[in-house]
Amino acid sequence: MRQSNFLRLLGVLLLTGSLSVVSVAAITTPPSNDFHQWAATPPLGWNSWDAFGTTVTEAQIKQQADFMAAKLKAHGWQYITVDIQWYQPTSKGHSYEEGAKLAMDGFSRLVPAPEKFPSAAGGQGFKPLADYVHGKGLKFGIHMMRGIPRQAVKQNTPLLGTHLRAADIADINSICTWNPDMYGVDMSKPGAQAYYDSLMQQLADWGVDFVKVDDLSRPYDQNRAEVEAIRKAIDKTGRPIVFSTSPGETALSAGAHVNRHANMWRISDDFWDRWELLLAQFKRLHDWTPYRIAGAWPDADMLPLGIVEFDRPTRFTRDEQITLMTLWSIARSPLIHGGDMTSTDPFTLSLLTNDEVLAVNQHSAHNRQLFRTDDGLIAWVADAEDGRAKYLAVFDTRDASAAATGSRPVPVELAALGLQGQVQVRDLWSHTPLEPVSGTFKPQVAPHGARLFRLTPSAD
Repeated sequence: MRQSNFLRLLGVLLLTGSLSVVSVAAITTPPSNDFHQWAATPPLGWNSWDAFGTTVTEAQIKQQADFMAAKLKAHGWQYITVDIQWYQPTSKGHSYEEGAKLAMDGFSRLVPAPEKFPSAAGGQGFKPLADYVHGKGLKFGIHMMRGIPRQAVKQNTPLLGTHLRAADIADINSICTWNPDMYGVDMSKPGAQAYYDSLMQQLADWGVDFVKVDDLSRPYDQNRAEVEAIRKAIDKTGRPIVFSTSPGETALSAGAHVNRHANMWRISDDFWDRWELLLAQFKRLHDWTPYRIAGAWPDADMLPLGIVEFDRPTRFTRDEQITLMTLWSIARSPLIHGGDMTSTDPFTLSLLTNDEVLAVNQHSAHNRQLFRTDDGLIAWVADAEDGRAKYLAVFDTRDASAAATGSRPVPVELAALGLQGQVQVRDLWSHTPLEPVSGTFKPQVAPHGARLFRLTPSAD
């Protein structure tokens, strides 16, 4: 909230004596003209990387959009995002080819390769595909790399709206360590902001609703000027384009900057379906709690569920998949599905369409870790949307070798949640009411498993 608005509200609250009953969320909700409102709740969507790597095509994107519209849209899912190298006609797998010829327009900007996206031919860009996605009632996103194409610098092509050329703004010492396509942009050079303005205006003209900009979050301080340039360029278009930075691990020291410029930012490197990677996200999500505000979300990365890497099932067990969805939901991470939706099995579909769990992700408040014990028991808590009930997530992160000993209780003192007397309990994964509890709640949890509850004080 702008400082003048905050001080005005604070004065009213002090005069009326009502400050004590106003929630922190009410004070920190950004104004309606702020870009944070474009992602007022964590984005729910799909991204092509986990399933298709660099190879996704227009036909596959349309198939994913068709599935989302038919099966997931009613549950709040809305973004369909084309990940990296849509401009590289011969890309393969999850790797990159140095020196490949990239599809590029006359103003140093990458464009969709018609070999992959036929409707982009004739200078149409992503507009026809975005129109298709919008026609399904969904939103369209793309991935971009930070900087300017090395190909443009080599050819020294023009920059739109200036008399300058690509080599005038490129920082050839600023390169991505894992992708060979781009140089960084030296934002101190004339024409640098104009270049980013032209990129974001191109996205707006195509009808893009979401942009994931890669090679930006790490090292953050080195790229801070380009983060600011992208923010300015998006705002200048007048189109509400949700801005996601990638990859992580974003430095915690950047928290106060990134949540003023981006809607979401990666808190880790690429997340895949291995338990050790899932376990590490608990601490990261806890550490990022001070910087999680409405419209600015620490992003624990995609959900590698169902069929990923072209044709293999996720390596996560069912318990681990529930842990994944529970943690991302109670910590209010964006939910970006990575599996091939056209191959969705009933169990995966049940994870993605559980409205009671999705409500925790979309509508809870004051989300925080309650405790973490030395022997692997973890609890998170959040306020429910009605202001009375609490959401409680409990986890058992013991090593898988503990499975032989079966489930064990995760004791939670209800007073630590601000709950007194008898409490009604609802299991959100099974959609069932449980016996009321008081004092200490001791749900049983399997190793690598999780449970998620709504706890409601009994009526007086």
